[in-house]
Amino acid sequence: MNEYDSELVRSILKKENYEFVTDEFKADIVMLNTCAIREHAHRKVYGRVHNIRNTRSKDNPVVIGILGCMATNLRQELLEDRSLKIDFIAGPDSYKRLPQLIREASDEGQKSYDVTLSEFETYSDVYPSRAEGGVNAWLAVMRGCNNFCTFCVVPYTRGRERSRSPENVVEEVRRLAAEGFKQVTLLGQNVNSYRYEDYDFAYLMDEVSKVEGIERIRFSSPHPKDFPDRFLDLMATNPKICKHVHLPLQAGNNRILDMMSRTYTKEEFVNLVDKIRERIPGVTLTTDIIVGFPTETDGEFEDTIQVVGRAQFDSAFTFKYSERQGTIASKQYPDDVPEAIKTERIMHLNETQKEITYQKNRAHIGEILTVLLEPYPESKNAQIMPGRTDGNKLVLLPQGPYKGGDLIKSRIIDATPHALKGLPV
Repeated sequence: MNEYDSELVRSILKKENYEFVTDEFKADIVMLNTCAIREHAHRKVYGRVHNIRNTRSKDNPVVIGILGCMATNLRQELLEDRSLKIDFIAGPDSYKRLPQLIREASDEGQKSYDVTLSEFETYSDVYPSRAEGGVNAWLAVMRGCNNFCTFCVVPYTRGRERSRSPENVVEEVRRLAAEGFKQVTLLGQNVNSYRYEDYDFAYLMDEVSKVEGIERIRFSSPHPKDFPDRFLDLMATNPKICKHVHLPLQAGNNRILDMMSRTYTKEEFVNLVDKIRERIPGVTLTTDIIVGFPTETDGEFEDTIQVVGRAQFDSAFTFKYSERQGTIASKQYPDDVPEAIKTERIMHLNETQKEITYQKNRAHIGEILTVLLEPYPESKNAQIMPGRTDGNKLVLLPQGPYKGGDLIKSRIIDATPHALKGLPV
């Protein structure tokens, strides 16, 4: 989502004749587009700001702005921190005001900000400025979230759910196809709860799939509560919709799930996994998991390990719980699981998932899979071409007479926990 928002910012500022430079140390203005989900993101932003400030002399000043969720969540702290010297901040719904905020900070020397959250789709009339030669394009079809999971700050930093019209989304997809993009990834904080008037996410996906030139459609990130049969049937039967579902588990213990306000039990989650696998044979399933949520016991963590073993995810994004300012959890539940215990648990979880991923990848050896090749930086290994399967698994191929965006058949000859290795056929 932040990559897409950065493309929106680039488009908005280009219309005001701002020139973008590749060297940040030559820039007059530097903006950091931030995330507020985890503590690591916060520390990284603070470090980057100090690094930029410390490398500038009085003869080479810089105006620094903070954009995104961190700007909304920590507005007061950012503006009042004298060591950071932030000049302006803009929340996710305020990027159209950036030219004014920058002028106020640059010309008038005043700290400026706008973190107002909108009740409506804000950027449906802005076409993002994307880099040329890409294969995949991010495309936000909705913003905000209504779930209020107790650990999550998104409803407070990005507001309530609102969706773009199907016509507006499809028009952007047509422009992307005309520019040569072969794949689109539809984005939303809870993307499968998309709804515009009487149109749901299944309708939107079906309409997008009718755009000529688009070969693959992905989506991220969904919530387990929004997988009706109609949507699963569409995924199973529409060849353009990739057979990959990211299904965030978060925890495998019912008491912890209830404390998280996830609205499902571990039994319901496992039943959904079975249902998806039954409806979409060969589907790739990935997930998100948090360890060390407040009051989580060793036995409750073992419940998560058991669900991971039962679900057999192809891969997982795993995180230690970190308290986020303003969330329900931060107000109601002390962060009482010691850091050492969190580390021990995440290492155990990662080792468990790594073995599952390895075996799942090994099962592809001998198969012939269609791979969408990705552009590869010249600085990387020139003998390797990377690509993605329909299930979003990375495939490494030997260099050949191909380019990013090509769809080629590949026989899988080897596998690691991180990638498949293939040969064109």
